[in-house]
Amino acid sequence: MHLMYIEDPSGKRVYTLKKVLDGEVTKSAHPARFSPDDKYSRHRVTLKKRYGLLLTQQSMCDHIQLYPGKH
Repeated sequence: MHLMYIEDPSGKRVYTLKKVLDGEVTKSAHPARFSPDDKYSRHRVTLKKRYGLLLTQQSMCDHIQLYPGKH
């Protein structure tokens, strides 16, 4: 079950779980790199936690070194 949407005449999104709503094909409401069916996200988070790669585990100095110019 994925969250879908269509745009109403005023341009606002109308969210639904249906693939077709009122004869109009709906679009996915999820970002391109996100999938609610991602089976391995828990494992990725566990590995990042284990090796100290989560952003919450890094100091600001580490962040500046990893992403120079983006602070």
